[in-house]
Amino acid sequence: MLRTVVRLLLAGFYFIAGVGHFAYPEALLSITPAWVPQPGLVIAATGAAEIAGAIGLVQPWSKQLRRSAGIGLALYALCVFPANINHMIIDLARDRPQLGWAYHGPRMLLQPLLIWLALWVSKAPRHAG
Repeated sequence: MLRTVVRLLLAGFYFIAGVGHFAYPEALLSITPAWVPQPGLVIAATGAAEIAGAIGLVQPWSKQLRRSAGIGLALYALCVFPANINHMIIDLARDRPQLGWAYHGPRMLLQPLLIWLALWVSKAPRHAG
């Protein structure tokens, strides 16, 4: 029961975040590392990936699709970690940070938790009960 509730919450989080990529791409463009090619396209693609992963987590027909969605979202969270670090560096380098450590510290600590949650809620490891 707990795993199902957390799975639905995580899917909702990723769905809303994915929609945000399309609704507010400029906010994400400002934190995208300079080495990312075609950042606008990458932001749209990552938004689509979040939405697809969320749908994969909540669909009731295929356990394998849920597992694949969980693995995909875990890999996604790992891959966007450099953008999160870049965002923290940009913000904290300002004379007056907009978000500060109260935001960035927990965000950095929670990123590994998001990765684990995506795997746990989707029962991605074959041995997960």
